[in-house]
Amino acid sequence: MPFELTKELIEKIESLIEEKNDQELESHLEEYHHADIAEILDELSLDDATYIIKLLGSDQTSEVLMEMDDDDREKILRNLNAKEIAEEIEEMDTDDAADIVSELSEDIKSQVISNIKDKTHAENIVELLKYDEDSAGGLMAKELIKVNENWSVTGCMTEMRNQAENVTRVHSIYVVDNKGKLKGRLSLKDLITAPSKAEIGDVYIRNVDYVDVHTPGDEVARVMQKYDLEAIPVVDEFGRLVGRITVDDIIDFIKEEAEKDYQMAAGISEDVEADSTIWQLTRARLPWLILGLFGGLGAVYVMQGFDSALEKYQILFFFTPLIAAMAGNVGVQSSAIIVQGLANDSVRDSLVKRLLKEVTLSIINGTALGLLVIGFGAITSMAFLVSITIAISILSVIIMAALIGTFVPIILNNRGIDPAIATGPFITTSNDILGILAYFYIAKLILNF
Repeated sequence: MPFELTKELIEKIESLIEEKNDQELESHLEEYHHADIAEILDELSLDDATYIIKLLGSDQTSEVLMEMDDDDREKILRNLNAKEIAEEIEEMDTDDAADIVSELSEDIKSQVISNIKDKTHAENIVELLKYDEDSAGGLMAKELIKVNENWSVTGCMTEMRNQAENVTRVHSIYVVDNKGKLKGRLSLKDLITAPSKAEIGDVYIRNVDYVDVHTPGDEVARVMQKYDLEAIPVVDEFGRLVGRITVDDIIDFIKEEAEKDYQMAAGISEDVEADSTIWQLTRARLPWLILGLFGGLGAVYVMQGFDSALEKYQILFFFTPLIAAMAGNVGVQSSAIIVQGLANDSVRDSLVKRLLKEVTLSIINGTALGLLVIGFGAITSMAFLVSITIAISILSVIIMAALIGTFVPIILNNRGIDPAIATGPFITTSNDILGILAYFYIAKLILNF
């Protein structure tokens, strides 16, 4: 039965905390998955959430902390001392541990690492902290199963049992040489069916997909998606096996990147949450709102240049929102498709081919919409030349908006700039100004004012 967070459940837990009934509270929480406990903690006060973290064993709370919202987890960690944090860190895989440690201040970070009893675990965490968090090195975990190509099948089985104690899930078995260089992967079926005296070098699979420690996270995601991998090994500059990235880690990365792109497309320049401070939300939104303001002022300035036309053909004024809306919507649609294609590496056509495709699509859509406008004009007894003006203007601004929405993200991507910033307010504002300008120039040519 799916977990349901209810008011009654929260009240019961708060009551148990108030009564200091630790035994019943611990017994009650053991019924829930760590993700459910994280959801419960998000609804409790900071003091109550910290109380539960300190009450439960580190093997359980380490999982709970990783499921919590980043801001809530940060608040709880501030209520723990370095030794208590280190106890939680020791129960985590190295990739999760490195994520937690990276969120700490520099002075606390060093104290936590020095309090980790397993020095190998601490060294692995320090190593991961050296890599960019969005690279393969920053995403990988050090826990894995690796065997030497010169081992016998019997010796391999013994060594694997020892290594498996530190690995939560065994997705793959990797084969290395005496220098630690990745040579291939080992099928569990082949290992079980092979003669006990056979060497691993005779039975392992030499074809293995891998990434370098400096490979960007989005490229790792593309490789794992393309080859449908549950895990992928990571090698250093010398080809030595140094870690692995599992599918759950790459899903978390994709989710975070999608949230960032969505916020940027909506005109939010910083990573913020709904419960962020007023200042953080203002700082994230205001720059794009200022851009929109200047775009609107630009459109007003353009319209002022055609005030004589508006006096003679007042009906043109009432269609300016339609023209601006068409330009903005088409621009955002085109850029959204391109940004998505760039993200999943499906945009392989040349820029010229892509632009020609968008122009063709725009002509079809613009013609259809233009004919509808002409039909609307005939029904409402609108002057025929005015209907033609609006129809041609819609066709023109749709083509123009599609070109801008396609051209800008590709150019930004080629220059190493995140194309997500091209969507939303930037595209809409530029298309509003150019769309209004094109509208009135076409009206001037057709209506001869």
